[in-house]
Amino acid sequence: MNKVPAVTLAFWIIKIAATTLGETGGDALSMTMHLGYAVSSVIFIAFFVLTAAAQIRAKTFQRFLYWAVIVATTTAGTTMADFADRSLGIGYIGGSLVLALLLVAVLGLWQLTMGSVSVDQITSPKAEMFYWATILFSNTLGTALGDFLADSGGLGYEGGALVFAGALALVAAAYFFTRTSRTLLFWLAFVLTRPLGATLGDLLTKPLASGGLHLGRIDSSFLIALFILTCITLLPQRVGSHPGRR
Repeated sequence: MNKVPAVTLAFWIIKIAATTLGETGGDALSMTMHLGYAVSSVIFIAFFVLTAAAQIRAKTFQRFLYWAVIVATTTAGTTMADFADRSLGIGYIGGSLVLALLLVAVLGLWQLTMGSVSVDQITSPKAEMFYWATILFSNTLGTALGDFLADSGGLGYEGGALVFAGALALVAAAYFFTRTSRTLLFWLAFVLTRPLGATLGDLLTKPLASGGLHLGRIDSSFLIALFILTCITLLPQRVGSHPGRR
């Protein structure tokens, strides 16, 4: 039985909110609570492993569990990308390249093992493991890309958000008006929603002098989490297929 939700407008609304929570929540633990990127990454990776294991063991689609794993990938992605970019000193460009290579490697191994990287049906434990590994690296890559464009690219948080929103609009246009592979478009949209959420999270929490709104990271995380829980509860969340291999 398929254990992923149908990709609808509600799916993308919750996904973007989850990526925003990943940015504010990851920064709250690593920076506000002064745990550092390495320790915070270990904590969030442990949370990801626990929730992903529960998701894989589940027999049916469980909306709150599914989105808990998504949030785990976004928070872990934030601290992992920051650790690579800042603590290891490889910079935003280097971090983005490394993460892009890791994402391609996971997709390549998925293709070799399963014969396809289609996310049309995620029904076996092996397919789920590849699915969640790909999501983890795509969210981590998205964080690095968002930081690169906002900081090194000189666009700021508002400019970065506009660029990624425009890129998502192009992906949506390709979905509705072309016959481009639905699997490719799904993963492109999945990667691009992460930096969009990351720049929105930075916009909420960074100082006014840096172009942010200077809201508290912990308070922002709490409000975003409440919004996500409300959306999961009220918006339609049915079991369905992700875009097929066409």
